[in-house]
Amino acid sequence: MPDIDLDATDIKILNLLQEDAKLTNVELASRVNLSPSPCLARVRALEQRGIVSRYVTLLDPLKVGLGISVFVQIGMERQVERNLEDFQAAIASYPEVMECYLMTGDFDYLIRVVVKDMPALERFIVDKLTKIPGISNIKSSLALKQVKYKTALPLPEKRFAR
Repeated sequence: MPDIDLDATDIKILNLLQEDAKLTNVELASRVNLSPSPCLARVRALEQRGIVSRYVTLLDPLKVGLGISVFVQIGMERQVERNLEDFQAAIASYPEVMECYLMTGDFDYLIRVVVKDMPALERFIVDKLTKIPGISNIKSSLALKQVKYKTALPLPEKRFAR
């Protein structure tokens, strides 16, 4: 992975936007000690380079009726390209699946699912997950309590020689 060339101001901008994407350009510029025009140019450049990929609103799952968070380990019968592609296409179509990772180790995939309640989890597993061809094993673990959750990436602090 190539090292992304970011200066200290870019990192400040990114950290502030990760913290609050609703900051106006004027507020952002003030916090990074730039005038609004150069600040906006930097943000646009970060977007064009794909460093800022999108802006989202994070919701509280409990307040929208999604009280169950589950981690599901999935084993595949065989790790052949067609099975992996079919699995990934199916998973991508399920709105309950918040994250999906191809893994090393004892299982092939790890997904995080959010649902309303246990009957909804059962329907997801029985009606959707078990219908995907090539799955040999499904193990789920219910999250009892969210101890830490963050979306902001830990960006390096740039130190420059003077």
